[in-house]
Amino acid sequence: MSLTIKPILPRFGAEVSGIDITRPLTEEQQHEVIAANDKWGVCVYRGTGLDNDSHMAFSRLFGYLERAPLRPDKPPRYGYRELFDAGNLDDQGAIIQDDAILQHKKGDRLWHTDSSFMDLRSAYSLLLAYEVPKEGGKTFFADTRSAYEDLPQSMKDRIAGLEAEHSLWHSRQAAGVPISDEEVDARSKARHPLVLRHQGSGRDALYVAAHARDIVGMPRAEGQALLRELIDWATQPQYVFSVTWQPGDLVIWDNLASMHRGGDYDAKNERRDMRRTTVREGEPPAIPDDPFAALFTARAA
Repeated sequence: MSLTIKPILPRFGAEVSGIDITRPLTEEQQHEVIAANDKWGVCVYRGTGLDNDSHMAFSRLFGYLERAPLRPDKPPRYGYRELFDAGNLDDQGAIIQDDAILQHKKGDRLWHTDSSFMDLRSAYSLLLAYEVPKEGGKTFFADTRSAYEDLPQSMKDRIAGLEAEHSLWHSRQAAGVPISDEEVDARSKARHPLVLRHQGSGRDALYVAAHARDIVGMPRAEGQALLRELIDWATQPQYVFSVTWQPGDLVIWDNLASMHRGGDYDAKNERRDMRRTTVREGEPPAIPDDPFAALFTARAA
């Protein structure tokens, strides 16, 4: 059986059905799944029936799975380091009430691209819903390929060849976490082109969003004004759609062809259990590595 694809916007986003992704796929089906994401950037699979193991198995079709940092005082949250926690529950399954943790998570409500603050870019994110709020909690996606293609030629010429520095701490500061500019400056950053070639489609895309702090070689105020202008351009209504979640839904987005942000919900009273696998761009490392642990260890030092 082949995929059934229902576009959401003319050039971006699709609801996909027609195959059982809880089971091993044929080679032809694997190619169809990857080709769908290359074309549409974000693919929504409803009521999948996936669990932790089948979620990870399906995700590996796209490449090497990044691993969450290992904490010496406790095992991985879901038994696997390849599953990142994108919900609001603690280790005992209760709703988190810690204001500092919730404030940090508010950075996810800003337009962002997963892990652009790392030197090794994240390509795909695959987010699976287990429990969702009764109200709110949508995820919004923006089409950075079409946004780039529609830019005036004068802006394309202006940003050609430019690079931006990305920082996790910059986006957390923007979300209200009490951290100074000096602390952000002192912590790790990653440098990436402002415009990248999306390999799966051959189209160019903007690579900006909330982690992007400075444009290399440009005064900070000027660079940040340009970044805001590009983000505002790429998040106009014609480039954006939202997903309303139900348990069992899986959404795959290409971080090199999109931005996304979480929608508001009552995080202190509504349960949200969401688990994400993240696929790194490029070839897998020779041995499993742990750049996220190095990042957060450096923060604590």
